Amino acid sequence: MTQVSVSSVAFEPRLRLVRAETVAEIEAPVKHTGEASRVLGRPLVVDLDGTLVRSDLLIETAFSELGARPMSIFDMAAALFRGKAALKHRLSEPVDFDPATLPYDDEVLAFIQRARAEGRPVYLASASNHRLVGAVGAHLGLFTGWFASDETNNLAGHAKAERLVEQFGERGFDYIGNGAADLPVWALTSKAIAIRAPARVARRLTLVSSDIEHLTCQRPSWRTWLKLIRVHQYAKNSLVFVPLLAGHAFEVSSAIQAMLAFVAFSLCASGVYILNDLIDLQDDRRHRTKCERPLASGAIPLHHGMLAVPLLLLSSLLVAGAVSLPFLGVLLGYFALTTAYSLVLKRKMILDVVALALLYTTRVIGGAVAVQVAVSHWLLAFCLCFFMSLALLKRFVELTGRVDAQTPDTSSRDYRATDIGMVAALAAAAGFNAVTVLALYISTDAVSQYYARPEVLWLVCPVLMYWIARAMMLAQRRAMHDDPVVFALKDRVSLLTIGLVGGLVLVAI
Repeated sequence: MTQVSVSSVAFEPRLRLVRAETVAEIEAPVKHTGEASRVLGRPLVVDLDGTLVRSDLLIETAFSELGARPMSIFDMAAALFRGKAALKHRLSEPVDFDPATLPYDDEVLAFIQRARAEGRPVYLASASNHRLVGAVGAHLGLFTGWFASDETNNLAGHAKAERLVEQFGERGFDYIGNGAADLPVWALTSKAIAIRAPARVARRLTLVSSDIEHLTCQRPSWRTWLKLIRVHQYAKNSLVFVPLLAGHAFEVSSAIQAMLAFVAFSLCASGVYILNDLIDLQDDRRHRTKCERPLASGAIPLHHGMLAVPLLLLSSLLVAGAVSLPFLGVLLGYFALTTAYSLVLKRKMILDVVALALLYTTRVIGGAVAVQVAVSHWLLAFCLCFFMSLALLKRFVELTGRVDAQTPDTSSRDYRATDIGMVAALAAAAGFNAVTVLALYISTDAVSQYYARPEVLWLVCPVLMYWIARAMMLAQRRAMHDDPVVFALKDRVSLLTIGLVGGLVLVAI
């Protein structure tokens, strides 16, 4: 077996960001004989993925690469054909990796600090590529050395166990790990320390080691999962009921079809939300509020999020098929557009907000197809303008947040701090254009087909004008949530406005 070098960490963590290509420059071989190890104390070896950090660097770098360059999936497939080590090496090359943002486990860090206080050498041993492992080691400055995979050797499972025994001898070290891949290492350690080990792994661990310590950790709760799938965002999918109300299709069968459409859009949106979170891990961790999302914070393991995506999407397609084949077609179009948004469009100036407006409007179209009513062109025009306004308002809030935090322009959004004024102007213009479209619709003869007192609808226009202007003012004052829709659902004045509009429409009927 080809040996994987152990790299010395005899330097200060003076850089918050260590790029992968600089790691090789600071590596130097280090050797510890058995006698030296006994003098210094029994070494502590710490796993990286899932242990030191509540994340997985292979998954992180893969989705980061996919988000930045979607066509790189073919390069990744070719690298994987040469072996897992080759794939990890390929993903470690172009990524702008920032170890300072990783979700480090406080319990593991405390354990390391206690070992260092006892005079014990501490090593980092990971199946991740040496460039990334070296960057983590350089950032923390806690390790005597590290072991990692290179372009041809994947330091995982039995390979890691053999390498550590070669370096320290059998039973000559303690090891902290978290999963099934660590069982071969635990079988050869003096003491096995586990954190976040699944129940089946914990049971198998008792068969291979007699000296075991389980570190405390917080498991994800059902509330954490609800936060991950963004249940609070399901209110947006209520747009599927708009055609039912606008077309006065108040039959029970239509209501059931609309409810199924709501469920299908919600499941599909949740799957795409998780996919988007996987792609945006690095950017979310730098954000003042998004850093608390379950995947970015490490509250839910990344591989659990990956499994949830196909399950949610398949469930949504099954529900959509139960509604009708035309509705299934609309949902597939929604999925294609929202996936394109996650991978490409969200990084394109203005195209991103146009895509968001179209996604909102697609929900309305889906509702019309589900209940089999004709969708008004006036309604579609109103939706496009109104939701274009909300999308621009969301970007405005994000820009002001970055400016206030003195955060540099991000590569994940094609907007600059100097664009704030123009984005605000476009948001206001789109919002008031929506009011204009509504006024023109009220002026047509067609409105009398659905409303006995259409003149009452004119009162909706000033109410909407008030809400749009107030939202812009609150955003300017930094008093708005990152998402205007979420803000509206929590803001008392916004809820009263929605109720007033609904009341006016009922009176007009």
